Amino acid sequence: MTDSSTSTACLSPESAPQDLELQLDWSAYRDAGMGDAYADIPKYGGHYAKAIAACINSRQCEAAGKQVMCPSYRVSGDPNLATGGRVRLLKAALSTRQDSAPLLDPELQQAMDLCVSCKGCKRECESSVDMPLIKAEYLAQKYALQPRSWRSRLMASLPQWQHQHPWLDTLIQLRNRSGWLRRMVDPVMGLNPAVKLPVRSPKRLEALASPAVAGNLNGHKVAMFVDTFTRYYEPHIVEAAITVLEAGGYQVRLLQPDAHASGSSQDARPYCCGRTWLAQGMIDQARTEASRLIQAILPLVEQGYSIVGLEASCVLGLRDDAQALGLGEAAVTAAKHSLLFEEFIARESKSGRLNLPLSSPVSGTLVHGHCHQKAVGAMKSVRRVLKLIPEHSFDFIESSCCGMAGSFGLEAEHAQHSLAMAQQGLLPALSNRGDRQVLANGFSCRQQIRQHSDARPMHLAELLADCLVETAGRE
Repeated sequence: MTDSSTSTACLSPESAPQDLELQLDWSAYRDAGMGDAYADIPKYGGHYAKAIAACINSRQCEAAGKQVMCPSYRVSGDPNLATGGRVRLLKAALSTRQDSAPLLDPELQQAMDLCVSCKGCKRECESSVDMPLIKAEYLAQKYALQPRSWRSRLMASLPQWQHQHPWLDTLIQLRNRSGWLRRMVDPVMGLNPAVKLPVRSPKRLEALASPAVAGNLNGHKVAMFVDTFTRYYEPHIVEAAITVLEAGGYQVRLLQPDAHASGSSQDARPYCCGRTWLAQGMIDQARTEASRLIQAILPLVEQGYSIVGLEASCVLGLRDDAQALGLGEAAVTAAKHSLLFEEFIARESKSGRLNLPLSSPVSGTLVHGHCHQKAVGAMKSVRRVLKLIPEHSFDFIESSCCGMAGSFGLEAEHAQHSLAMAQQGLLPALSNRGDRQVLANGFSCRQQIRQHSDARPMHLAELLADCLVETAGRE
């Protein structure tokens, strides 16, 4: 039985020759079809097919060098695993009139499965082919044809069960500590036995800051969007970010529902961008989550707040993917006012509104960029912020995806590719880091670094908090 998220008539073996009933909004490609870039649009798939056909087969996705795309191609050399290869296979599937379901072709399934949704193509491809979004639609269509695994459901619904069923984290801790339990559970769930699953922090975010923190020395207000991963696994990063922003004179409030005013547990559940659902092709749930977040953001924007997030994949969800979920002008407004922490600090410093009292850290810094940071150009902001620290040396690791990529590195069938991606640039750089502190703003990146090295990576907010001249009162 298929998942409820794909209950609409997307595609079935009986209707394969017919067009698709698309789950995402591809209207941005409505007028495509003129010029060489769209010379080979598949017969089926509507505007979705046009988004795929934007590829001009320049093979930039197979180029060597400093770019991000395509991580799975870079470690395998298989042309099917480059953006252009996936486009070729998708075009073939959407052009066929065969009786069997073309989207279940094994070669296509493998190519799409090994896309880590890095968004490198959206930034680096000449035609800005958005393969992660194309993959989300593909998964929605695929799971209308076959059952969805329990692992997929659990990974997608992590924001829900962390709030409603935190006791599940006890099982995760037992699994991480017990070799025999791993041997029993991992084959059933399809988990990678070589890695530990993330464990919930004993700290509660609500204990670190009230919904509205006192301050406002410079008249500017910040509403901090705390993503699911930071909230439950590393809330100390939120504490560090608040410390830094307050030191800069900002009024900070957490973007979260009022637990007292909410009528149900569901209403009180923290906001989420919908990323985990979108990554599993569960479009309806992703749309619901993103809409809920955006509706919370709009009143704050009207009150003059800047929306600041700590996790690149979640802020990118607001700035990019939410519009493909069909959320209209509300999504556009939220996107215009949403910034990553490093982007906000860099902007405010450049404007002259921010003057942090910083001292030099004991050692230099080695920086690994999250793929989605690179996709939105945020690594320039990281560089600008690091230059605010006096007498501080830093270097950037030249690497593609770290290999964790959300849940990708946790999944048994991806273990080899995940490790190979880490070994390509990241792990060699870590082994030669000396006494330098490792900086990684992505939750997945920090998780991968901890799995395969003895480094203890930190978020930029933590580094800045540690460098504040006066840190009294902070743990």
